[in-house]
Amino acid sequence: MEADDGPLSSAGSMSLFEHLAELRKRLIICALAFCGTATLAWFLYPRVLRLFEHPYCLSVPKGHACTLVVMGPLDAFGIRLDVTGYGGLIFASPFFLFHLWRFITPGLRAHERKFAVAFTLSSIILFFAGAFVAWLTFPHALTFLHSVGGPGIVDLFTPSKYLTLIMALMALFGISFEFPVVLIGLELAHVITPKQLSHWRRVAIVIIVTFSAVATPSSDPFSMLALAIPMLIFYEGSILIGRLVLR
Repeated sequence: MEADDGPLSSAGSMSLFEHLAELRKRLIICALAFCGTATLAWFLYPRVLRLFEHPYCLSVPKGHACTLVVMGPLDAFGIRLDVTGYGGLIFASPFFLFHLWRFITPGLRAHERKFAVAFTLSSIILFFAGAFVAWLTFPHALTFLHSVGGPGIVDLFTPSKYLTLIMALMALFGISFEFPVVLIGLELAHVITPKQLSHWRRVAIVIIVTFSAVATPSSDPFSMLALAIPMLIFYEGSILIGRLVLR
């Protein structure tokens, strides 16, 4: 027995039914939290919509109106429901991760709990950082897509297609920015080593660039580079952090 780790929490000896009851409790709390944040997103809908419209307005040529066009009487209501749902998930995501951490930490030792806190906070920060980078990059992507069509084409975007694109891009960037958390977790679990990551560097560069080109919903070079460059930096950072932590 490892003396420095300390004993497991009493929750570590919980029965299967007790674990399931605890899981049900956490899921109910998270569902109630989502209802609350979705309600908040419903009332904040005008501000949230203006936030999402901002990249579009930056890309619109001078003299053109910055408007989204609906094609049916129910489209506007459907868009508000979509924004409410997605906004509720985004606002509640830190709460979800907190309760995930609270569910798994009772069975962890003291030093493992410290890692769990660090991983949870890092995941939240990196996800929102990735979404913010996508939001900053999107005007350049739209400008590129405008120019490809030529001057004779006038773009009229429907809210559903526009919001689907920008939210998909933000979700992709947010999830992709979890890349270093996954790598460092695998290093700490001794599944891979920093030496192996260094050895795989060339292959990783090709895979990351290919993934960025294929996975980017807008298929424009700005979004691809904005995704590939941070992931390459994260890869190198994971090697350095892995060496420091394991040492």
